[in-house]
Amino acid sequence: MITFIIGLVILIGGAAIYGSFCERMMKPNASVKTPAIRLRDGVDFVPMNKWRNTLIELLDIAGTGPVLGPIQGILFGPIAFLTIPIGCVIGGAFHDYMSGMISLRNDGEQMPALVRRFLGGKVYGVYNIFICFLMLLVGAVFIYTPGDLFVAHIIKGDASTLNGTVVAVYGVIFAYYLIATLLPLDKIIGRIYPIFGLILLLSAVGIFFGLFVNGYPLKEIWEVGVANVHPFGEHFIPIFFITVACGITSGFHSTQATMIARAVTNETHGRTVYYNTMIAEGFIAMSWAGAAMGAVNLGLATDENLYKSAAVIVGVIAQDMLGSVGGMVAVLGVIVLAITSGDTALRSLRLMLGDTLHIDQHKKSNAFALASVIFVVVAGVLYFAKTDKSGFMMLWRYFSWGNETIAVFAFAMISVYMIKNNLPYLMAIIPGTFYMYMIATYILHAQIGFGLDWTISYILAAVLAAAYAVSIVKFGQSLGTTTRSLR
Repeated sequence: MITFIIGLVILIGGAAIYGSFCERMMKPNASVKTPAIRLRDGVDFVPMNKWRNTLIELLDIAGTGPVLGPIQGILFGPIAFLTIPIGCVIGGAFHDYMSGMISLRNDGEQMPALVRRFLGGKVYGVYNIFICFLMLLVGAVFIYTPGDLFVAHIIKGDASTLNGTVVAVYGVIFAYYLIATLLPLDKIIGRIYPIFGLILLLSAVGIFFGLFVNGYPLKEIWEVGVANVHPFGEHFIPIFFITVACGITSGFHSTQATMIARAVTNETHGRTVYYNTMIAEGFIAMSWAGAAMGAVNLGLATDENLYKSAAVIVGVIAQDMLGSVGGMVAVLGVIVLAITSGDTALRSLRLMLGDTLHIDQHKKSNAFALASVIFVVVAGVLYFAKTDKSGFMMLWRYFSWGNETIAVFAFAMISVYMIKNNLPYLMAIIPGTFYMYMIATYILHAQIGFGLDWTISYILAAVLAAAYAVSIVKFGQSLGTTTRSLR
């Protein structure tokens, strides 16, 4: 338990120190009118208060990733209790804060527009392909996982096949997504998300305190070491950082931060809405990682369960810690996490495609037509994932890798912005280069990629990561710096 507590201290203390530094660096100005006020349209640019935006941001970014990812990631041992908070403080929370603040200062532009603004048209073209790919996968994953959790743990049905019950539950989620994707931001998302937020916080806090109340035994890092711990031989680098993407750094978050930038009414809200919200997700990841380790140590689950059936373990842990009623609330909290990320992912995809294709989405018919095309594609991906025996595993792996790839683009955009504004850009270059190394190593070795030997993959990835860092710095410096206020 000592390693776990040290991790919590790093998470909370690091957030206080690094978050404060980020805020002072960006110099938020309370007197500046934000896009939500200047460009208010009643649909996507909708002013909302700080705490509503904070809850919405938390629910937008915290899908099943900070639950299922850490459950699988804890197989690497207690080192997860240190890497999650460190990465969250200097990587994920910084990434989310900067993405949101840069959007606030550029008329609420979405990530593709920001990439085009700071990285140029060619990079923008490549980014657009990746981000559309990721958003489709997010939509599919966050129908599949909450739907199956609801069928298996709430109504106690069979979620292993595409049967009538599963189709009906998927259909309800689809219908909700379509409505939430099309209606103004404050009609559904702004009104019911605070309620969902309470369910989420209740379940996360319940799992956290359950670790102590139920005496879940946690291993210490000095007891097991840091090398060759994974029971199935997975390599810590890069597999851990791909698996635990959403609890540490997630490229998907940048798309949600820029969407919420159209609702933020004061630049000084940025640290709470963006930075501290990601720290809350880190706390959720830490809690579920600890619960998963304790469950294995108590014999409630096996390493194989965590590796292959992480979603099933959610219900096992919740019921053991909180009883039947509390366990159901906890599972509902996880379901809410997924659903409230899936709908905003598809909303973001609609906004980004609309901006890219210059489609006037103030016309409801245009927005509906674009959303319908998106949903047909998502349905196709979902059908494959559910009917092919290895479909979901492939879907999840591409989702995880694509998620971190988008983060690399976001860090590059942030780096150029910081160079242009004469800010300490190494804060962005270092995590960006690190994740470039992770995604390159993974795709070079993985069977869904190039299938190369580990040694060759590590060497080539190092070359690619170095080239990434050098090219971003040179490109940023070629643009020159500005003496104007931060833009």
